[in-house]
Amino acid sequence: MKRVHFIAIGGSAMHNLAIALHQQHYEVSGSDDEIFEPSHSRLSNLGLLPERMGWHPEDITTDLDAVILGMHARADNPELQRAQELGIPVFSYPAYFYEQTKEKTRVVIGGSHGKTTITSMIVHVLRAGGTDFDYLVGAQLEGFDCMVRLGAKSKVAVIEGDEYLASTLEPVPKFHLYKPDIALVSGIAWDHINVFKTFESYVEQFTTFISLIEPGGKLIYCAEDPEVKRLAEERKGRKDVAQVPYGVPPHEIRDGRTMLLTAQGEVPLNIFGKHNLMNLEGARHVCHQLGIGDHEFYNAIASFTGAAKRLEKLAEHGDKVVFKDFAHSPSKLKATVDAVREQFPGRKLTACMELHTFSSLSENFLDQYAGCMDSADKALVFYDPHAVQLKRLPPVPTERIRAAFGRKDLQVLTDPIALMGAVREGMWEAPDSSGVLLMMSSGNFGGLDLHAMAEAFIA
Repeated sequence: MKRVHFIAIGGSAMHNLAIALHQQHYEVSGSDDEIFEPSHSRLSNLGLLPERMGWHPEDITTDLDAVILGMHARADNPELQRAQELGIPVFSYPAYFYEQTKEKTRVVIGGSHGKTTITSMIVHVLRAGGTDFDYLVGAQLEGFDCMVRLGAKSKVAVIEGDEYLASTLEPVPKFHLYKPDIALVSGIAWDHINVFKTFESYVEQFTTFISLIEPGGKLIYCAEDPEVKRLAEERKGRKDVAQVPYGVPPHEIRDGRTMLLTAQGEVPLNIFGKHNLMNLEGARHVCHQLGIGDHEFYNAIASFTGAAKRLEKLAEHGDKVVFKDFAHSPSKLKATVDAVREQFPGRKLTACMELHTFSSLSENFLDQYAGCMDSADKALVFYDPHAVQLKRLPPVPTERIRAAFGRKDLQVLTDPIALMGAVREGMWEAPDSSGVLLMMSSGNFGGLDLHAMAEAFIA
């Protein structure tokens, strides 16, 4: 039995990896200074929750086979320092996942947007086909208890490749550590400006990612994205890596539902939007490389309902519907708003997004949002002043936000109750009218109850 200790076990990927190793009968321990839901309950239910919060170097002993370090832990963490003193191997979670899968075929999905959905689609199709495989996904999927799996007999690993940094000891993008046999790049749009100060430095991370494809590997890329296409074309000199471009597949929208037009006939989908159709095409090409044909792929993908928080339907009644989405960066925001507009062309679209990430709350990044919400009939932007303070950023003037988005009618709000009022404003003028409400954030709108808002919207 191997013994592994997690420093900062409460993180989303960290606690899932801890559970995955526990399921493989590893002896797992961990520590953290604060653990939130759902990590807290999931670890507690399996007996993996630390008995006390904080860092305890006396728990780091020579019988540990490895220490896995989360990004939340700093370089002066006392448990980390103790592990280094004792010569215990220390890994970031992506480096450890690579160690566990280096003898398998690794599929790594990278990109500024779409990577969670594409990874989820591939996982969904492989599972439907009864394939034994490992995976690491950043969002919860229906029917999956844990979003990390490591199997003793599996020969394939499907990995969502995040470009954020791995750990304080490995300050490189996570997707640089997986060394893919099959790599996919979905799109490139500047993000994580607290780490990558310029667009050029951000793009360079994808250049490196492509260069790390194993000899004889495959690069599947979205040819609709000009930056991705440019990088792929620049790499054509590397003859040992085959390239597979993809775009938007043939489709039609009928009565609010997207139908995929294929050689096998029409395939009704539970997802919509050109960005999701491109995600689907990318997933199809990856599955081809893994030996899954179109017939099997389309049969499985028809039942795919999406990853958590990605155009997730909160409520629907008659011609009124409410969605929530994880969109927060400019490219994700525009793709999501445009997708809903196209899917429901005759309905009034109210779109609300929260500025929540470091990038989105930084004044020098705001101009990237120009035109992102133009497809909405009514546009609202919310931010929590407390989140600005926590990130040690200066307050963002309302007029600056309005100018950045390029909409004079944009409503900017900082209070969740006022946001609720702004969404409901005018709803009762024509109660039988159709409408779509789209709530987009990687946060929680200052603690707003989205389900209550959804019920009020469709009532």
